Amino acid sequence: MVAGPHVWGRGNDCKMKKIFGDGWRRVGGCGGLLAAVWLAACTPEGAQQEVEFRVPVAVEEVGTATLENRIVTTGTLRPPEVVTLSVLDSGVLEINRGPDGHRLAEGDTVKAGSEIARIIGEDVRITARVAAAQRAFDAASAELLANREIFKRGLINRTTLDATEMKYENAKIDIEHSRRTEDRNRMVTPIDGVVLKLARDSSSQLLANGQLVSIGQVVAQIAPLDPLIADVDLIGDDIALVRVGLEARARYHAWGDTLFPGKVLRLAPTVDQRTRALRAEVQIENTGQRLRPGMFVEVTLVGERRENVPVVPRGAVTERGGRRVVFVLASQRVVMREVQIGLGDDTFLEIRRGVEAGERVVVRGLETLTDQMLVRVTNR
Repeated sequence: MVAGPHVWGRGNDCKMKKIFGDGWRRVGGCGGLLAAVWLAACTPEGAQQEVEFRVPVAVEEVGTATLENRIVTTGTLRPPEVVTLSVLDSGVLEINRGPDGHRLAEGDTVKAGSEIARIIGEDVRITARVAAAQRAFDAASAELLANREIFKRGLINRTTLDATEMKYENAKIDIEHSRRTEDRNRMVTPIDGVVLKLARDSSSQLLANGQLVSIGQVVAQIAPLDPLIADVDLIGDDIALVRVGLEARARYHAWGDTLFPGKVLRLAPTVDQRTRALRAEVQIENTGQRLRPGMFVEVTLVGERRENVPVVPRGAVTERGGRRVVFVLASQRVVMREVQIGLGDDTFLEIRRGVEAGERVVVRGLETLTDQMLVRVTNR
């Protein structure tokens, strides 16, 4: 025991004390303080208390999730097919009316077999000659029937009957030609779809009924809008992962996180010589027709999906000695385990070997960890 301190003061109003080796210190009161001073003075010099250091870490439980091997690319939407109706004989344009009585317009839905427009005018009617050809055909048909009866009774010879049959065949060819000519000037859509373009001139101005149109002028374009096709380019290793029928999803920024399902419809037979990319056609469902041809969309191709597999946050996996490891919480220490990872996304990694669902792994503070190190869990 070392010598006790010298204390100067008056009653309990102790102002200063002196402890050997510590110099003078100011104190506020001496009551319980004197006991502490005596204890400090009685402590052997050089004695130190050992402090146990624990690394602060955050941990999370190993969960299960469904992960996908995704290939994210972009493409431009287009219709799967487009029907173009053009003028075959010069004449006067007449756009038909829809079921509600208004003139057909771009954006209207039409059915296969619907007449979109027709070309009328004196020159067209003269070219068609449908009415005259029909009368000639009817007369030739009646004459042939009559001559066959007369021939059976032996009142005319075979040469006369053959001439009548030849006349009938010519009239038949003439009426068929006239009808085809008339049909050439009736613009009928062969498919269901939406009118993309209707009655515009070379400067994109709308044409009015009664305007003259010339041979080759495009009057209408019609296409189905559900589904649509996204043309995307694949490069590098992605080419080997994509096949026809692969699941796909499209997203357009205007619709937020809404995903439009689809599938890979076909792959190009050759690689583009300039870009070295392989073109893939992805069919996108467009129920409700919220997507439009010409939109630039993000397309995700799902190469592989694994459901209900153990997953950990990406930050839980690190490297030690060239091995991928995680640190598993065991009581107050961590155990380093080598793991085999599988699929992953931006947040999680699949663990195929090394940990099981329900175990807790370190997700933050693992930079300096080693096997069996003491830790202090900071998250609850």
